[in-house]
Amino acid sequence: MTIVSNSVKHSAVDSRVDSFMEALVGQFPGEREFHQAVQEVVKSVMPVVLDNAAYLKAKVLERLVVPDRVISFRVVWVDDAGDVQVNRGYRIQMSSLIGPYKGGLRFHPSVTAGLLKFLAFEQVFKNSLTTLPMGGGKGGADFDPKGRSDAEVMRFCQAFMSELFHHIGPDIDVPAGDIGVGGREVGYLFGQYRKLTKRFNGVLTGKGVNFGGSQLRPEATGYGAVYFASEMLAMRGESVEGKTATVSGSGNVAIYTVEKLNALGAKVLTLSDSGGTIVDMDGIDPEKLEWVKDLKTVRYGRISEYAQRYPNAEYLPGERPWRVPCDLAFPSATQNEIEACDAETLVNNGCYCVSEGANMPSTPEAVDVFQAARILYGPGKAANAGGVAVSGLEMTQNAGCMRRSRDEVDTQLQRIMKSIHENCVRYGRENDYVDYVRGANIAGFTKVADAMVQQGYI
Repeated sequence: MTIVSNSVKHSAVDSRVDSFMEALVGQFPGEREFHQAVQEVVKSVMPVVLDNAAYLKAKVLERLVVPDRVISFRVVWVDDAGDVQVNRGYRIQMSSLIGPYKGGLRFHPSVTAGLLKFLAFEQVFKNSLTTLPMGGGKGGADFDPKGRSDAEVMRFCQAFMSELFHHIGPDIDVPAGDIGVGGREVGYLFGQYRKLTKRFNGVLTGKGVNFGGSQLRPEATGYGAVYFASEMLAMRGESVEGKTATVSGSGNVAIYTVEKLNALGAKVLTLSDSGGTIVDMDGIDPEKLEWVKDLKTVRYGRISEYAQRYPNAEYLPGERPWRVPCDLAFPSATQNEIEACDAETLVNNGCYCVSEGANMPSTPEAVDVFQAARILYGPGKAANAGGVAVSGLEMTQNAGCMRRSRDEVDTQLQRIMKSIHENCVRYGRENDYVDYVRGANIAGFTKVADAMVQQGYI
């Protein structure tokens, strides 16, 4: 019998990953975030694929990286000055193997088809981890709602939905919100969908509670990231209580991450936006957080105003929160906001738990730093799955013409985040350390890959 050494096995896996990525980059040039997301998954799951003849024969990896369809369209609308504006709209329907396409809409100047492909690819495995029957998709437009009046946002949303409605439905594709798309935008989008189709159904999640929305949906991503951190800490016999935390961003995810951390007895030191970071060593307590909610969701102000309102706080223009010493870090702003130097600073300053509220906020080099230091590191596809989990609950609520109480939704959210954590541990444990990246990727991938094999070559 020939014995193959582990080093030879690793070499064979690395070679297959390299050749796979070379082909992918050639097929989809210039889509850096998409390449980054695919490489992370492929590195984790390639050993599983090579050990499964059915996966190899069905070419599951080669099929999963190609979207079912990429929809792009022109969005024409008129601003308050009467000038015609033109934006680009997209919907990436990545995979519906385990349920209708599900994923948010992002309105931001940075939106491109390549960026949305990365988000849609991540969404496939995130949704799989929730155990709910949801496929993966993502969409949006290069429209910036900041500085626009309510009337302008409404007209844009109506024009956007006038194109998108052809491609979505409660059993086909169910969008939700994302960066730049909150309750206001979802309301305008749903109203236009209802007008165009003459149907009232669960085609969007994140709706107002009074017209089919779920309790706790705005809070779900932030709460879920804290629940996931709590599960990681429990592996070491610890809890969130008494810990210091840094949080980036100041949108829904960040705000409700702070809210739940406060409720569990942690002290939150930072928030940020694209202009810079505020540091409040006294802690962003519930009263201060209510002021931030008003600043960001009613007045659409800048986080720098916090330091004017609370003089003990410091504003760091152009900086991220990662040089502030802390126990726990919650990157909740955007992709690739933690670079290797930031990760090193966090670890050197005592941070030993990172739970990602944003999608892929850590660069591959930053992830390497976290894992080399063997800290608790919860990747976004696991740690921030709470938002889409509650969106999935909203879908079932709409389908059954029912409502759940806030407590019922919170209980189910905690159960789902606990289940995600358990699956990450199951597939990611390495002796006394849990590789949550590998665990999340393999757990999410195998469910989708099995469905692909079972459904045939389509």
